[in-house]
Amino acid sequence: MFEKIHQRMLKLRARLGSFWSIVLGMVYLSNVFLIGIAFYMGYEDWDFASSFYMVVITLSTVGFMEVHQLSEAGRMFTAFLIMSGVGGFVYIAGAFAQVLMDGRLQILWGKHRMMKEIVKLRNHFIVCGHGRIGSIVVREILNEGHDVVVIEQDQELIDKMEQDGILCIDGDATSDEVLMSAGLLHSKSLITALTSEAANVYVTLTARQLNPEITIVARAGDKSHISRLELAGADRVVLPHYIGGLRMAQNVLRPTVTNFIELAVRGGIDLQMEELEVTPDSELVSLDIIESKIRPRFNLIIIAIKKGTGEMVFNPGPKEVINAHDTLLAVGKKVNLAELKQIL
Repeated sequence: MFEKIHQRMLKLRARLGSFWSIVLGMVYLSNVFLIGIAFYMGYEDWDFASSFYMVVITLSTVGFMEVHQLSEAGRMFTAFLIMSGVGGFVYIAGAFAQVLMDGRLQILWGKHRMMKEIVKLRNHFIVCGHGRIGSIVVREILNEGHDVVVIEQDQELIDKMEQDGILCIDGDATSDEVLMSAGLLHSKSLITALTSEAANVYVTLTARQLNPEITIVARAGDKSHISRLELAGADRVVLPHYIGGLRMAQNVLRPTVTNFIELAVRGGIDLQMEELEVTPDSELVSLDIIESKIRPRFNLIIIAIKKGTGEMVFNPGPKEVINAHDTLLAVGKKVNLAELKQIL
């Protein structure tokens, strides 16, 4: 029994960290307070109100007169009560100073401000895991100017993200509460890039149940796991090692094409590939490629159109009609893509 109590105390101490000393000081002062009331009521035969008041003025050392005449033993007890109370206050003051030096209050205040920012987010991205894959995902999304919330358990990674100003939550991504605190109901997409395959499946399943409309991209370590993740609710499953192997092969088989794509993606040249959704109010609705004048007006190339039904039309002809809710896959300069986006 004592062993279990000891283990619980150790866990509580680890959880509270620097605040453990403050908690101990408060518990100590509370016990001193209760002992003082019990002594005055029991030994001096005072009522509760008088005993309570006597303990308060004694521990606060305000210097008021005694509530009632004290016996010799009562005065001795009061003297020890003063020393005990002053010692407790000094201990708490020292513990509080240590907390300030450790920066715990600043950390707590920073996390509070971070959670307030997360609550306000809409159409943001949630990334589960900030390891080798997750950190790259976060960096690319931030470079595009979108909001990201990262869920991570590694304290070192949490500290680094806080220093870099990345919105993050310290918790288990498989927990419903943690996903909800990351703004799952208002997010646009969720990327689960955890190292554990089972955890990715569980996160996908949970996120799909909590928000059926969200787009989920999951990381897999093997092709045999793709069907499992898709069955759990993933819209897309990515195999990082497989893609890395293909990229390395393409670098030696088609180096010019691969270098061109890498330059375009990384911003080495003023060229970008973008997907743009056509809204029902757009002036391009019901116009074909020729009538839209996208090429002469914006100097952009439409390489594909994803229809609202999900059908993909590659290299659309000049008479291909643009409809509402179609997604245009365009290639061109960033400025021109931004101009086209304004009329969509």
